[in-house]
Amino acid sequence: MANLKASQKDILRIQKRTDRNRQVKSALKTLRSKLNKSVQEGDKGQAREYTALYFSALDKAAKRRIIHRNKANRPKSPPIGKND
Repeated sequence: MANLKASQKDILRIQKRTDRNRQVKSALKTLRSKLNKSVQEGDKGQAREYTALYFSALDKAAKRRIIHRNKANRPKSPPIGKND
């Protein structure tokens, strides 16, 4: 345990941030899996809805620096060779 009062506060602050970031990353994974499931089932309407939600969540997480901006952009770009 930390000796200084400021260090003890830092530990609590870091734990709060870690918990918040973990929730956001978990939500991203859930949205990604729901999107993949709707695409596999062929439900275009549901897939469009989840795509918008997933891309928005990625951008928000990147803006808050929970994930790197390149990691947020990677799923949004079309696969190479498939958009011909």
